[in-house]
Amino acid sequence: MPLAGKGMLLTSMNIDAADEPDFNRWYDREHLEERVAIDGFLEARRYVAHAANPKYLCLYSTATLDVLDSPAYRARLASPTDWSRQSMARFKDMLRVVARITVSNGSGRGAALGVVRLRPTPDKAAPWRDALQDKLAPATRDGVISMHLLESEPELSGATADIPAARNDSARDWFVLIDGTHVGAVSAAIAERFTGPAASPLPPPVSVGTYSLMWDLAKSDIARG
Repeated sequence: MPLAGKGMLLTSMNIDAADEPDFNRWYDREHLEERVAIDGFLEARRYVAHAANPKYLCLYSTATLDVLDSPAYRARLASPTDWSRQSMARFKDMLRVVARITVSNGSGRGAALGVVRLRPTPDKAAPWRDALQDKLAPATRDGVISMHLLESEPELSGATADIPAARNDSARDWFVLIDGTHVGAVSAAIAERFTGPAASPLPPPVSVGTYSLMWDLAKSDIARG
């Protein structure tokens, strides 16, 4: 699979403009490396919105879903640094989703990311999954290099003691990720396959958005440092 591992933590948030310089400094100088250093975490990718809300998005890949309920991860959540505590208290419109990676097709990661949020019901999960197998085929769309499906785990998603996530409407949502070489390619793939009549047999998505990659960090990058 082009995505590393089997588990994914997706977080997104807005931040007041006055707090953005410190927020970005915290993410870039402390938070990403701290998280990727946890046993079982493999890499993290950080994005800023091109046309999306919330403005900031981060994806953390883990070897297994269980890593996101492990003693090592829970210990880190229970003991945030002072900088983390201050930064997280400023989050707005926070979304925190723990998910399984159930489909990952193509090769590589792109400079642009499309995000399609779907809200299945239990009786629709199997037929939706079948329909998405066909939709998540990157080879037929120029500029799209890989496509993925994340299925949320409601018991693990949502707020923690120090992360004031929004009301967890997303606890059972699915997230389609579309990796592309440029925003136009992922926007075209979203329009072609997930909005309007093209969404059939799926309903219209809860939301769609496009993001640009800010930077990424792998476990091996820390080791080399």
